[in-house]
Amino acid sequence: MNIKLTNGKKIITRPKEQYEANLQHFKMRGYAPVNDVKKEIKKATKDNISDKIVELKPKKKKNVKKTKKKN
Repeated sequence: MNIKLTNGKKIITRPKEQYEANLQHFKMRGYAPVNDVKKEIKKATKDNISDKIVELKPKKKKNVKKTKKKN
């Protein structure tokens, strides 16, 4: 019997005997059975996001003509 394991990004399938024999190895790598992992879905609102927005300064434009004359 195979068991599906996930680390949040990837899902792998391994025989159940192999998983039980190497349980510490899989936990160290961050893998857990898919049915044990519960997905948290969090809705974001504009009010929550607006606090975290940082305005970036516009990049300074270089004058190409001046740099060509210097060389």
